[in-house]
Amino acid sequence: MTTRTASPKKPVLYAAILAGGRGERFWPVGRASRPKQFVDLFGGKPLIALAVERLRGLVPPERVLVVTSRDLVPATRAALPLLPPAQILGEPQGRDTAAACALATAWVGRAGGADAVLCILTADHLIADAAAFRRTLRAAADVASRRPAMGLIGIRPTHPATGYGYVELGAPVSGPGLPRGFRKVRRFVEKPNLGTAATYVRSGRFVWNSGMFVWRVSTFREALAAYRPALLAAMDRVAPKFGSPALGAALAREYARLEKISVDYAVMEKAPNLVAVRGDFGWDDVGTWASAGAHFPADAEGNAVHGLARTLAAHGNAVVNAEKGHLVAVFGAEDLVVVHTRDATLVCPKASSDGLKALVRAIGEDPATAAFVR
Repeated sequence: MTTRTASPKKPVLYAAILAGGRGERFWPVGRASRPKQFVDLFGGKPLIALAVERLRGLVPPERVLVVTSRDLVPATRAALPLLPPAQILGEPQGRDTAAACALATAWVGRAGGADAVLCILTADHLIADAAAFRRTLRAAADVASRRPAMGLIGIRPTHPATGYGYVELGAPVSGPGLPRGFRKVRRFVEKPNLGTAATYVRSGRFVWNSGMFVWRVSTFREALAAYRPALLAAMDRVAPKFGSPALGAALAREYARLEKISVDYAVMEKAPNLVAVRGDFGWDDVGTWASAGAHFPADAEGNAVHGLARTLAAHGNAVVNAEKGHLVAVFGAEDLVVVHTRDATLVCPKASSDGLKALVRAIGEDPATAAFVR
C-alpha cells in the first residue's frame, strides 16, 4: 500500500454519525420506526441530537453528516433541524458499517478533499464528559493528519464485559508534534467469555472497541483499495450524485451489489497502520434496559425510575413509564425491568434484558402482534 504524509497544518475536520439502529434493544419505547437513537429518556433529547450537540466547538453543523436507513431520513431530519437535509444520507439497504463508512468518506471527499479528516461516530451512545471527548477526537485528528494512520477510539474497560469487542494495544506511537497516548493496534478480539475478559482487564493492554474511528479521506481510500476495491469503486460511482435527485437511484443500484460486512472485518483488522487511544470520557453504549437504569435517579432500595412510578417492598428494579397520566406501581419485586408505553408493556428480569432481541423478533413474526414492533 502506498501512502503519503499530509502537511502538519490543522486538519479540516468532519464528523459522520452512523445511525442505522432498529430499536430492538429498547423495545417497547424503541420501535422499528423509532429506534434507539430517537429515544429521549436521557436528558430529554434524542440520543442522536446529543451526539451532534457534543461536537459543538469542534465540528460545525455544515461538516456533520448522518448515515441512516432511507426510511428513517424524515425522522432524523426532524430530530436534527439544524443540519442541512442533504447531509442526512439514507441507505436503501443495511450493509453494515463498511458500506456506511465508505459512503461517508466519499461524501467528505467531495466536500472537503483528500486531506479532510473524518470522525466516524455513533448515534446512540452516552458520553458524560463532552469536553474530554472533543479533546480525544482532536488528538486523533492531529495524528491522522500528520501520519498515514487510521485512529480507533478505545474505551478503558471498567469491568470484564462480555458484550463488547476488545482491542489489544501494542507499542507507543511517537514523533515530532504527535499527541501522547496513541499505540499501535495488535489485534481485535470478538466478545470474549468472562474469564478471558477478566484477564484482558487485568493486563491493562486492552480497550473496548467503541466503533469510533478517525481517518484522513485519502488514507481510508487507500485501505479500501487494498482490501475492498469493489466497495471503493461503488462509492466512486455514487459520489458524483451527491446533492442531486439521482442520488437515491445510484445508491439503490450500488447497494444491491454490496456485501454486508463490518468495517472492522473489512478493513481495520487487516490494516497495518491502525493506532488507538484510550478514551476516558464516561462512555456508555446503554445497550440494555438494565444498563440504562444507571442513568435514572435511584431510591434507597436501588430502584431506578423514569416517569411516574411508585415502588414498595421492591429492590433493584429499573422502572420506565413513558406515558403521561399513567402510574406504574411495582410491589414486592426484585431486579426486574418494567417498561410501560401507550400500547405495550415489558416485564422481564434485569439479567435477561440483553436477550430482548429474541422477544421482539417473536412479536414481529406473529401477525397478531407485529404492529407493536413497527
